[in-house]
Amino acid sequence: MQKALEQLKEFDAEIKALEEVQAVLEWDQQVYMPERGVHGRSEQTAELATIVHQKNTNPAIGDLLDKLDASDENPLGSADLDDDDRRLVRAVYRDFRQATRLPADLVSKIARVTSVAQSVWAEARRKSQFKLFQPHLEEIVGLSLEVADRLGYEEHPYDALVDQYEPEMTTADIARVFRELREGLVPLVRDIAAARQVDNSVLLKAFPVDKQEAFSRTILEALQFDMSRGRLDRSVHPFTTSLGPDDVRLTTRYDERFFPTALFGTIHEAGHGLYELGFSRRFHGTRLASGASLGIHESMSRFWENVVGRSRAFWHHFYPVMKTEFPDQLSGVDLESFYRAVNRVEPSLIRVEADEVTYSLHIILRFELERMLVGRELKVGDLPGAWREQSRDLLGIVPDNDANGVLQDIHWSGGAIGYFPTYALGNVYGLQFASRLREDIPEMENLVRQGDLVPIKAWLDEHIHAVGRSRTPRELCEEVAGESMSARPFIDYLKQKYTDIYDL
Repeated sequence: MQKALEQLKEFDAEIKALEEVQAVLEWDQQVYMPERGVHGRSEQTAELATIVHQKNTNPAIGDLLDKLDASDENPLGSADLDDDDRRLVRAVYRDFRQATRLPADLVSKIARVTSVAQSVWAEARRKSQFKLFQPHLEEIVGLSLEVADRLGYEEHPYDALVDQYEPEMTTADIARVFRELREGLVPLVRDIAAARQVDNSVLLKAFPVDKQEAFSRTILEALQFDMSRGRLDRSVHPFTTSLGPDDVRLTTRYDERFFPTALFGTIHEAGHGLYELGFSRRFHGTRLASGASLGIHESMSRFWENVVGRSRAFWHHFYPVMKTEFPDQLSGVDLESFYRAVNRVEPSLIRVEADEVTYSLHIILRFELERMLVGRELKVGDLPGAWREQSRDLLGIVPDNDANGVLQDIHWSGGAIGYFPTYALGNVYGLQFASRLREDIPEMENLVRQGDLVPIKAWLDEHIHAVGRSRTPRELCEEVAGESMSARPFIDYLKQKYTDIYDL
């Protein structure tokens, strides 16, 4: 059995290395690749995806899993193995079972189609013409339906797609949590709308991009993001990717007329990056050195961006630093006014720029559209109109063009249907974890006021980051928060914070 385990680890290390090579190609395509390189890159990514799929479906892995007693009834394998090894067996078993249900030609086709589609999406977004992207999205939806059918599901094809990003989560589970969110958010948004609006004109002044970048790097340093193990670059759509245990790339985008775009985008991506850099060394080179799920990953980025980065305590320390960088723009603006400005609540068109109260409504919109697309209740050609209708119902505003509506996100062009719900689930997980963190570190607010974020990162390293994928999202939530997923802590946090800001 020990020999089988060692052989399984060798296969796993090889697959992990190839996946990191895939990440290099994908990062380069979004950051540095010249526009006309897209077709050559699509062939490269398709070829590499085929190789990785072949590695993942190697019958020898199935034989080794059999020797280790892994099965649907017992995915952890033999009780004679130690805990870490059993959790690795479970992860390999899950991935092997899913990979063997998808034929190599389908995996290769998806890689090729999405590589081209991402380039077309960028052009369509730039021109605000959904029609350019529509045939590519139709093909992607069709491929996603084929994936769902091959992976299998009990109630809804969307279940199979969501499970790829949030293991063990179903459409019904998401609908339950989102119902809790909607019931808590709608009246809060209504109460805020009836209150006197916060003045955020200070954020709309001209903030030179070079100084924005310098300040963003100052914040990264305070967050303990190790620049000797990472980078910060620019891209159309901010993202984070890991090219290895000591090579994590962040990207952001800058808007000279709206400072929060880059600042909070950078903090958000830093949360992802800190997670990637925090996996236990004993998991490096294995698939356990990855996030438990995208929802858990998002909980880390949303925690740093909002719970810490938009807190009054955070700006008590960093606002004086910021004023030295932007003395003209912030002249005459006190701390309290700035704090309220960065927490202004107002329904907006763009998800990545939404405030933390209305953000989850953007996700509910996308969940409903994806569920209908996959459930064959909505045609791709009707998507722009459906988007406008959902935006009107949920946010009370309607996009004036495709770029500000249906084309604003890159996810569908990459084939990531089922990904969006994880963003709102991240809000939910994040506040459950934050509640436990405050119990363990009752002086948390004072530490943030002093600019000392080290103890917070150390707690996250120990309880969330280090365990990586050795726990399922459900296990991690119950171990850390002491309860199953619940939107209650998130709703309570928002009510307390915004009752204060808006004098409700």
